[in-house]
Formats: sequence, structure tokens, C-alpha cells
Amino acid sequence: MSLFDKVSEDIKTAMKAKDKVALETLRNIKKVFLEAKTAPGANDTLSDEDALKLIQKLAKQGKDAAAIYVEQGRQDLADEELAQVKVMENYLPKQLSPEELEAALREIIAQVGATGPKDMGKVMGTATKQLAGVAEGRAISAKVKELLNN
Repeated sequence: MSLFDKVSEDIKTAMKAKDKVALETLRNIKKVFLEAKTAPGANDTLSDEDALKLIQKLAKQGKDAAAIYVEQGRQDLADEELAQVKVMENYLPKQLSPEELEAALREIIAQVGATGPKDMGKVMGTATKQLAGVAEGRAISAKVKELLNN
């Protein structure tokens, strides 16, 4: 079953369960999927890989919005955003723990032969490809910087 179909099925489940947060989130995801499918050049198809990227983007936007709400003292709105992000995370691959991320990055650094901060570009290019979907770019960048400066 494709990710698009799974989201459609889960919308029905959320309706039956009267789960407002999941229903709203899943409808938003499906809307974005449909927009991507009907975009010029998409040929009315959406691969699971592209669908995952869209969900990751939505989750990141939700986290960023929640951070802004917290800054502005609107915890109620931040909680709503984070609840939606939690629903989206059910469709994403499990994220690496900080320890797993560090181990993976140490391997990549050894693999590309990086020795210092000047090699950050080489490491980031490889790391973002290998760790796509299982670690956020921001976390990868911060950890690479830390490891190369030591």
C-alpha cells in the first residue's frame, strides 16, 4: 500500500474514532499530496519517497511554528502544532538518537578522510545523502561542526 493510500485509510479511521487532531493533520497531508500529484510535470503520480519528503517538510514547518509560538508566549498554539507533528511522525522513519547520529557521522568523516573544519562541505554532502530521512539537516550540521572542530 502506498503512503498516499495509507493516509487515505487513516483519515477514515480518524473519522470513526472522532480524533480531531489526527483527522485535521491527515487531511492537510492528503491536500499537500494531491497538490504534488497535480503539479505540472508530476504525471498524476507521487512516489513514496516524494511523499515522505513532503511529510518531513510539513513536520519541520510544524516544529518551527511551535518554536515561534513558544517564543511569543502562546503555548496553546504550540501544543496544537506539536500534536500535529506527532501524528506526522507516525509516517516517518525512526529518527537516529544523538549517539547513533554521532557514530554514523564518525564513520562518514573517516570514509571521506576529513581532518578539520575546512572539510565540512565534503562531509555534509555525503552525510545528508546517507542520513536523509533519519536525521534532520540542522542536527547533522551541528554534530559535524562539533566533530570536525575537536
